Amino acid sequence: VEDPSEIKYKEGDAQGFIVPAETTDKLLLFASDGRFFTLACDKLPGGRGHGEPVRLMLELDDRTEIVAVFPHRPGGRRFVASKEGYGFLLPEAEAVAMRRAGKQVLSVGKGGAAFALPAEGDQVAVVGDNGKILVFALDELPEMPRGKGVKLQAYREGGLRDGLVFRAEEGAAWIDTAGRTRAWPDWRDWSGRRAAAGRLAPRGFPTSRRFRPS
Repeated sequence: VEDPSEIKYKEGDAQGFIVPAETTDKLLLFASDGRFFTLACDKLPGGRGHGEPVRLMLELDDRTEIVAVFPHRPGGRRFVASKEGYGFLLPEAEAVAMRRAGKQVLSVGKGGAAFALPAEGDQVAVVGDNGKILVFALDELPEMPRGKGVKLQAYREGGLRDGLVFRAEEGAAWIDTAGRTRAWPDWRDWSGRRAAAGRLAPRGFPTSRRFRPS
């Protein structure tokens, strides 16, 4: 699909995720209950029809949301986290499971899963529902095949809203609601030790309290 705007949806449906992939890829889906599901791209419906509901392919009930979708990259790692503010580095190979019930990877609380970001960089930034941001080194996170993980940020109320992984030498940025990239040159002012509270986001940070539109 060269122009995603040309994609037609059934009435009541809307765009969720657009993921460039090859028919030889395995597609990983991360659910709000902390499970990962795997779909072989060559098994997905082809043509220009409306496709088939993912919930018919997987054991995924209506109360469970899909948080992230991406092609599996052998050797890759993901930064996975719960809305309670705990997380770890996950080798992508540990997420692959072809069974319909998926594979439980992240232990989540009542809030569910927050994100599964590519762990490509050396710095992590997390932002809470309270609008506070904390930046710390990626190597403060343990690499695990499954579990709850370690505390990322402290909250008096609310939980984890979003995260960002970046390279210090390249700097950090966020994407506003108009799709424009906004540089964040003074990100080091938010640096601290993992599990600290952080400080209020810089001026101009999106009111959604996300580094990129959801």
